[in-house]
Formats: sequence, structure tokens, C-alpha cells
Amino acid sequence: MRTTLKGWTGRWEICSRRGWRISRSTPGFAAALRGYQSATAKGDRTTANGLAAWLGGQPHVAAAVRRDAGVKGDLDHFAALSFLQGLLTVLRDSGHPGLLLVLDEVETLQRVRSDARDKALNALRQLVDEVYSGRFPGLFLVITGTPAFYDGQQGVQRLAPLAQRLATDFGPDIRWDNPRATQIRLPGFSVETLVELGSKVCGLYADAYQCPRVLTVVDAAYVGDLARAVTGKLGGQVGVAPRIFLKKLVADVLDRVEQFDDYDPRQLYALTLRADELTEVERNAATSADDIDLPI
Repeated sequence: MRTTLKGWTGRWEICSRRGWRISRSTPGFAAALRGYQSATAKGDRTTANGLAAWLGGQPHVAAAVRRDAGVKGDLDHFAALSFLQGLLTVLRDSGHPGLLLVLDEVETLQRVRSDARDKALNALRQLVDEVYSGRFPGLFLVITGTPAFYDGQQGVQRLAPLAQRLATDFGPDIRWDNPRATQIRLPGFSVETLVELGSKVCGLYADAYQCPRVLTVVDAAYVGDLARAVTGKLGGQVGVAPRIFLKKLVADVLDRVEQFDDYDPRQLYALTLRADELTEVERNAATSADDIDLPI
């Protein structure tokens, strides 16, 4: 479990009045929080940063740092679940409704050793059971993976109890998928959804930088033109385009519009894709048959 303690100092008085809840259920977590707060108040950044690293599961935290806070050893997976309980308590008492925890790209488990894979799959099964048992009130758990991970024999299907818990009956038409089901299918990108994504990013960017001009210069029509241009340079494969499309939109277009009042991307920006900025999949998509040298 990796987290950050930035921003918690100002809310500590709220949490400390109810600290007995954390001390009773997760004493190590409470001790580390008290040590972090004390070190921060004294301006001891070394100790505070060390305790934040220990709470985040970082190994090799100095023994002196742990000794000052009264905690021992490293954070193992058993303590991590208890610390998750403590974190949820802190969030709730600080006025937050809960925590969204995303375990992304779990299909990578298919490429690890079989014993490590089996252990990880069982850990997922235990976590799912703990969530359903009510141990983590306020936690919303999302596990993302490819269909091969969920349906293949080297993934979820390798552990029958986990497969039973995640089993979902999908119909032939994605329009009628149940959004309350255990699994949800995510359709691939189309140019239309890519434009929708880009427009939302423009809105977030305008709010973050307090620059409404962005929405005027980079409107939906321009976002659509850029999406089609990026997709075209990637062989028309829309599913490969989102990463590089967003990178170009933010770094090459929005940043310049926000910084330079007279910058017009329609007149001044020419899209280019360099090989060194593309992933292997993107480079393959950008390579046409005419670019391949064949021996004669």
C-alpha cells in the first residue's frame, strides 16, 4: 500500500480527538501517524519523511526513525490491510466519503512465476472477501485487467474461488451490460469517444489554470481534428491513440495556448510523431508496409 501524508497536518486535530479508534484497531498505524505529526511540528523533515515512507511500505527505513515513533520492522501484507482500515478511519473523520482503490493492469500477473502468481491471485480473493465482509467501510475497489486475464487459464480461472466471485454473464450486445455486475466490459475507443475525452481534459485544464481562453481556442472541432490526425498517423488504430493523443493535446497545444496569448494551434501547430516518444505498440501501428525494407 503506497500513500502520502501531505495535507493531513491541518486536519490532525480532528483525527486525534477520535484517535482511540485507530489505536485500538491499528496501533502501529496510529503510532506512525503520531510520530509523523510530532516530527512535522518540530520541523524534523528527515523523521517525518522516513515515517511517511514506512507507512507507504517502503523498505529500508532507518531504525532510528522507526524507534522514535515506537514502530518496529517493515510493513508486510498483513499490516498493510490493517493500515488500510486506519487510513479509511482517518479519511472518514476528516470529512471524506471514502477511498477509491484501483489495482491497475493486473494482467501482468500472467507473466510472473507460477508460485508468485498463485499467491497473488489468492491475495486478490482474500481482499475481495474482506471488502464484502464489511471490514473496509468506505472502500471502493476496482481491479482492471484484460479479457485474457479474467477468462484465460493463466489468470483468474487458475483459482476457482476467485473465478466464482468474479463470474459475470455477458450478453452478445454490450449495450445491455449490467453496470452493477461484478465485472464491467470497457469498449474500445472510437474517434467520437476520443474527442469526448479530449474535451473533458480541456475543461479540466481550463479550470486548473484559470484560463477560459483555452476552451475558445481549443474547441471540440479542433480536438476532433487532432484526434483524427493522431489516429491517422497510427494507421487508423484508435485503440492505440489515446496516450499519445493526450500527450500532444496537453504538452503541445494546451500549454502553448495557456502561456502565449497569440498562439493559434490551427495556424502554428504541425503534428509530428517521433519514434523515440512512441511505445513499441505505437511504433508498430505507425509503421506502414512501405516503410519496411524487404531483401531483394
